Amino acid sequence: MTMSREEKRSDPATRLQEDLADRIVALARADGVTPGQRLYEQPLAQRLGVSRSPVRAALDALAARGIVIRRPQRGVELVALPEAAATNGADAAAGEDLLVLIARDRDRSLLEDTVSETELMQRYGVARPVVRATLDRLADLDMVQRKPGYGWRFLTSWSAEIRRDSYRYRMIVEPAAILEPEFRLAPEWAAEMRRQHQRILAAPWEETSSLAFFEINAAFHEGIAEASGNRFLLEAIRRQNRMRRFSVYNWKHGIERVHDNHVEHMGILDSLEDGDVQLAALLMRRHLERASRLKPSFAHD
Repeated sequence: MTMSREEKRSDPATRLQEDLADRIVALARADGVTPGQRLYEQPLAQRLGVSRSPVRAALDALAARGIVIRRPQRGVELVALPEAAATNGADAAAGEDLLVLIARDRDRSLLEDTVSETELMQRYGVARPVVRATLDRLADLDMVQRKPGYGWRFLTSWSAEIRRDSYRYRMIVEPAAILEPEFRLAPEWAAEMRRQHQRILAAPWEETSSLAFFEINAAFHEGIAEASGNRFLLEAIRRQNRMRRFSVYNWKHGIERVHDNHVEHMGILDSLEDGDVQLAALLMRRHLERASRLKPSFAHD
């Protein structure tokens, strides 16, 4: 017998759904979302580096907890934000730091392709729950995979040659996505992108800010690809972002690139909202060309 959507919601949330639900709450808190405001599945999926399906399930889990509500014809609205626990905040900060440290050490070839949780605990001086949560997060991004029985294996690698080929590939694919005949830019997505970019621009820069900076950049490029209406172009850009994550998580210099990136992205959005897809495609190619010429530690788009 086929279950209804309502019946499926009553099932216990999985560990992944609960983790995504907690991360959605953290994003809402960081973004200053207030009760009554809407939460959009696609921007959340892009920022969290997952597809819409697990985000939808996580929102259902939040609805069951009374944190959000699904309203007919209006989508998901925030009802109330739970109080942030100090210990959870400390663990979250430690997890962000650990992501940067792992990215740095992988970039320097200081971590083998296979690691254990105990090895990471000892190397970085963090508790097992932080290590496990970080590895689970990397697994969600298809960057690591749990080995049968014991240990974890890294799935991504990056080099000067791969980086060069990646940019050349993206210079072909991303402008083409804008020129697709079914290209449609969602106004609410464009408005959300402007808000997120402005928030990054206004925030003090810290070592772990590169994580948020990359995720917003990834969301921007994936959103443009999704607007093409071509699922294969979208998957191509998502794959590129998965490959690039480790390299850019270790990016920590060049605040001027944050400003340049903002100007270039806003120029592309301006052209798209004006309906000038030819100019937007040209600006996208120039944007990627500029990023490709930067030193690897500075390139972040």
